[in-house]
Amino acid sequence: MQAVNLSFLNQQEKYTFDTFAQSTSGSVYYQQGNNVLLATIAIDTDEIVEEDFLPLTVQYIEKAYAAGKFPGGYVKREAKPGDFETLSARIVDRSLRPLFPKDYCYPTQITILVLSVESDADLQILALNAASAALFVSEIPISIPVSAVRIGRIDEKFIVNPSAKELERSTLDLLVSGANEDLLMIEMRSFGGIQAKENSNPLNLTNTFLENELAYFSANEVDEETILEALRLAQEMIVQKNKLIIQHFSPFLKAAISLKEGRKNFVCDKIESYIRQNHLEELKAVIYLLSKTELNSKLNAFVKKILQEWREKNPQDIEYLQERALETTLRIKKEIVRTMILKEKKRADGRRLDEIRPISIQTNILPNAHSSALFTRGQTQALVVATLGGEMDAQSYELLTDKCSSKERFMVHYNFPPFCVGEASSVSAPGRRELGHGNLAKRALESSLIEGRFKTIRLVSEILESNGSSSMATVCGGSLALVAAGVECTSLIAGVAMGLVCEGEEYAVLTDIMGLEDHDGDMDFKIAGSKNGITAMQMDIKLAGLNIEILKAVLFQAKEARMRILEIMEEAKSNIVLNESVLPALEVFSIHPSKIVEVIGQGGKTIKEIIEKFEVAIDLNRDNGEVSLSGKNKQKVYDAKEYILGIVNKEKEERFNPWEVYKVGDVYTGKIKKIVEFGVFVELPQGYDGLLHISRVVNKGEGKISDYVKIDEEIKVEVLSVNKNKVELDWIRG
Repeated sequence: MQAVNLSFLNQQEKYTFDTFAQSTSGSVYYQQGNNVLLATIAIDTDEIVEEDFLPLTVQYIEKAYAAGKFPGGYVKREAKPGDFETLSARIVDRSLRPLFPKDYCYPTQITILVLSVESDADLQILALNAASAALFVSEIPISIPVSAVRIGRIDEKFIVNPSAKELERSTLDLLVSGANEDLLMIEMRSFGGIQAKENSNPLNLTNTFLENELAYFSANEVDEETILEALRLAQEMIVQKNKLIIQHFSPFLKAAISLKEGRKNFVCDKIESYIRQNHLEELKAVIYLLSKTELNSKLNAFVKKILQEWREKNPQDIEYLQERALETTLRIKKEIVRTMILKEKKRADGRRLDEIRPISIQTNILPNAHSSALFTRGQTQALVVATLGGEMDAQSYELLTDKCSSKERFMVHYNFPPFCVGEASSVSAPGRRELGHGNLAKRALESSLIEGRFKTIRLVSEILESNGSSSMATVCGGSLALVAAGVECTSLIAGVAMGLVCEGEEYAVLTDIMGLEDHDGDMDFKIAGSKNGITAMQMDIKLAGLNIEILKAVLFQAKEARMRILEIMEEAKSNIVLNESVLPALEVFSIHPSKIVEVIGQGGKTIKEIIEKFEVAIDLNRDNGEVSLSGKNKQKVYDAKEYILGIVNKEKEERFNPWEVYKVGDVYTGKIKKIVEFGVFVELPQGYDGLLHISRVVNKGEGKISDYVKIDEEIKVEVLSVNKNKVELDWIRG
């Protein structure tokens, strides 16, 4: 058994090589405490991928037995990956992909299995550690390992690789991977929470402090300088870890496979020369059109024209087929785009490097949705729709490290239908890209939700047109949709995608990149936040790494763009008209937990009466006494709240006791306020509602209550009994 023991940040790690899964190109059995993962690298050297992309697939798979559990669901076997597994696989993929040689063309599969897990494990860090180690010692010619670190922030102090409990208290979650001093991947979000006001220092902050104005809710945005400080700390930790890996893993490196057959080169020097001499200006015109849309029809037409001319002039060159003309054109296109940016400091669509595209915003355009926002930036358009609900609408989910299921009360679902890029194909189930973009938008917006734990909120982003940064359009549209639904937020959140073109020491940072620049550029860096700072970031890079100084330039250029976008969004916010007729009402308040049984009543009788009378949904928390009421009519929801408080509030009982006002035998004229299946609620003098049971209205089998009485009808009634908060009536028919 070949094993290496490493100690890093007071954590003991054990890497066992070439003992498990020995048929693979590289494998590692990785153990940290009681956490065990197996990472394997498999290569198909018999197949060569000719297309210009890296044929790498990463799978991260959690086994239920790792936590002593049975898989959830009807079939007790692991099935399709959950969202967390998919998102974790993307993090590993995005961290390792930039290290592969440019001409690497063999289909490669990285598989990570979670075999044993502790409750406080950071599985994303562990998965990346295992996958990187397996890749580093494998036959793939990669000479440098990747390490990852998570940075938290508690009481304005950074915490390296915080535990799960520490992360719950943290205002920052920053995950960084890198190779030595070069950063490869960044995931960041802020956590919103209640903060004490100056000169106030409550020990246990709760919403009662908000009511007493001792505290305020903050999105805990992070400013650019603090982000850079955290990135420098992460970089320092990554460099230390990589030195240990290189020092201890070198004896286990396998001989690298020979890339004897690299990816086929379809670029033809003759066709390239022909295009440059005869059609260069025409290609530049096509590039301008490409900057306005992700449709490739104009480029394909150009390639078809070049191919036809070439065949007519060179009939003997039958070897030059469609792919040669296409690949040659793409190389010239990429060179033109990058040269224009680096040398001329302008972009294919004529914008300055720091210029955002025109923005237009419409809100609440869907009359029967709770709210909607149509956000258009250039040729990217997102229709974001919000739906509000109660506790029963929350999404249940279960993580491997959790003992029981949890509730997701804020959801962002991102849809990317093929028609948004002009493709004539059917809409399919969301894939990794859709899950990743939706998760990024959720992380950007969640910290700004003041009412996040009181409501269930679902945002759905329908991408209607895409030419770069549809996830950031989702953030902008989502923030406005929340406001248009009457959801209380700390501030508006805007997002922008930043790009980079780098040649040697020369580089250019691009604001609000389009699809063309994403494809031909070197970086996609998405940054979202408010006027106070950043709430979420995500960086992917095609280079072998990025230094801090370039990142600094990106962050501050993105800040300028964010402020301009927020100005436009603020103007749109001022013109929002709520869909009052369709918005559900919500009241959340607390009573003493011991009073919950009084709200429920014997056999659930009281709560059923409340639901029927006021047409509300009620969620009760027996642990903390929280009561959540929701319904379509705001007045009825408010009345239901007052009714419940009247049941449990002794002071109110002392001020108004039904048995002191109404006596058995009293006769009153009352107005019918509510008809329910078990009877009629009649409003008596002094505003109290008495119950006229169905048996007092309808003889059995002789019709419905509504056949005899109507809402707002006045009838004469007699008090039959008064019991605590309940007054029973009889109908005195005229």
